[in-house]
Amino acid sequence: MITLILLHPLHSTPIQHWTFADESVICIGRATDNNVVLYSAVVSRKHIELRCSNGNWEIISLGANGTFIDDRRITKMPVIDGVTIRLAQSGPQIQIRLGVVSTPIQETKKPVSQPKPKTASFKEQTTSRDTAIETIFGEPLEFPAATPPKEPSKETVIGEPFRKYTQD
Repeated sequence: MITLILLHPLHSTPIQHWTFADESVICIGRATDNNVVLYSAVVSRKHIELRCSNGNWEIISLGANGTFIDDRRITKMPVIDGVTIRLAQSGPQIQIRLGVVSTPIQETKKPVSQPKPKTASFKEQTTSRDTAIETIFGEPLEFPAATPPKEPSKETVIGEPFRKYTQD
């Protein structure tokens, strides 16, 4: 039996797994006829083959972007229990477990939502901010009254006065 565990790209925690008991060849890639289908732009249609011969598994890299173990590109290698492979340099990671998986695959837990802190009203925020600024500068704040925008002059075109030319 062999178990393939897809790991989260940032946290390296399991997010999906596939267990195969009777297969002697397992294909991994982007094409829908693979045993494990991974939709990623860096994964080839047929990226990896895992072959079992006399009870020993080996990884055969077929992908154009390569297969990596510990940042080293491989072409063909025996499978060691617990090895993590990466499809392409920036692609998905898969951990390979041989035999019966002794530790259960943990489901990813959703973060517990925290209650939102109570925010003060706009008036309270403005008053406390203005008081803090007054304390820093030592003078009360005075804000000029809002004035409506001026009407543009009919003689103004893109910032320049309109020029009248005399007709000759």
